[in-house]
Amino acid sequence: MAVPNRKISKTRKRKRRANHHVDIPNVIFCECGEPTLPHRICPSCGMYKGRQMLRSNEAE
Repeated sequence: MAVPNRKISKTRKRKRRANHHVDIPNVIFCECGEPTLPHRICPSCGMYKGRQMLRSNEAE
């Protein structure tokens, strides 16, 4: 197993880990008013970019 030659300082380690945080997802609101992720079909109504992509179960 490889062994590091020198101890990595706390500052160096923390600088590297500074970017490991979790980003907050960008939320948009569909025409139906439900929050969805961008560039995805709305799971509640099936709309994407103003077009109906999926049939809604409520209509059947």
